This record gives sequence, structure tokens and C-alpha cells, in this order.
Amino acid sequence: MENIAWMAWTLPTAIFFALLAMTLGTMTWLAVAYPEAERIGILRIPTTRGDRLFVSLITAAIIHLLWIGFIGTDALTTLPVGEEAIEISSLWLATLISFGTGAAIFRTV
Repeated sequence: MENIAWMAWTLPTAIFFALLAMTLGTMTWLAVAYPEAERIGILRIPTTRGDRLFVSLITAAIIHLLWIGFIGTDALTTLPVGEEAIEISSLWLATLISFGTGAAIFRTV
């Protein structure tokens, strides 16, 4: 584990990478089970599911960076769990906005 000690492997980091791997696996399964057909949305260019996933991931990254830059990561609330407390960051709001934006991208782009 010492060779990867430079990265903060926390539970949220592990969850993020696990969900990213599951998303890529699901997209691969969808591509095999249901072959993709390009469609033209509001961008007026042909896009596939993979293109829309890429655009939504980049948009989510931009939303989170702007959120951190302008609003910050202050705790919204603190949940008492056992002897310790868990702080709920305002970044969860950015995540909800990102999910909404991703859904809109998959529907319209």
C-alpha cells in the first residue's frame, strides 16, 4: 500500500471509483446488448450514449469545481452517528445538480 500512499484513499474516493467502474461496465453491457444508434439532439451533431456520458462527466466535474470555487465545501448539517458525528458537505447539492444535468444531457443532446 505504500506505493499508493500519496493519494487520499478515503471511503468517498473508493465509492467514486467503484461507481465510475460500474458505470463503464454498464455502458459496455448496453453497447453489446443494445447496439448504439447515433442521434442528433440540441447540439446538432450526431452523438452516441458514450458521447453523452463523456459530456455529462465533464459537466459534472465543471459543476463541482465551480461549486468549490464559489460556494465552498462547508458542512450543511452534522449527523450524530455513534460516538462520532458525520458532516454532510454542501458538495452533495452540487452532486444532485450534476445528476439532474446528466439526465438532461442524456435526454436532449
